[in-house]
Amino acid sequence: MKITVINAGKRFNREWIFRNQNLELNQGTHYAITGYNGSGKSTFLQSLAGALYINEGEISYSSENQKINEQEQYKYFSICAPYMELIEEMTAVEFLHYHQSFKPFINDLSPVGILEEIGLSKAKDKQIRYYSSGMKQRVKLAQAFFTNTPILFLDEPCTNLDQLGIDLYKHLIQGYCKDKLVVISSNDKTEYASCSQEIIMGV
Repeated sequence: MKITVINAGKRFNREWIFRNQNLELNQGTHYAITGYNGSGKSTFLQSLAGALYINEGEISYSSENQKINEQEQYKYFSICAPYMELIEEMTAVEFLHYHQSFKPFINDLSPVGILEEIGLSKAKDKQIRYYSSGMKQRVKLAQAFFTNTPILFLDEPCTNLDQLGIDLYKHLIQGYCKDKLVVISSNDKTEYASCSQEIIMGV
């Protein structure tokens, strides 16, 4: 699996957030998108995921040298970001079942099994709106890490996590991402410690 970025640029109104980006991102490698606040880290990550359209250039996905249709790209990645919304009227089990109807989980894991993995089994039948911000972040991480996709996008993945949550994040990175293409937008080295490549925005 590969993401190819050719002369990509994104602007809002007349202001360019990034421009002239040329990259090749390959499966099995972890990449960190870093840079000062406002440098375009999240915008670039969302552009890689197709959530934002770029104004110039091209971002394409390919597998075994076969280009993937743009409308099919969503099948190949999962994402966790602070701006993602959970369906708070659902319980965590219901939410993960709903997510599973779009994309399968790895190793035939069940929603209940996933919640045990992230330490939320006791709260599995509680509506998500009654979760703390850290518990909600664990659910966001779970749906991203355990979805059976070759690409994982993470935007400030330790947002709202306490030390136990950060330790869980490290465990998930080490245990479930060895063969994935991982892109992490962050300025916190704890979050992108697994990354061997750095993409510095705003330079």
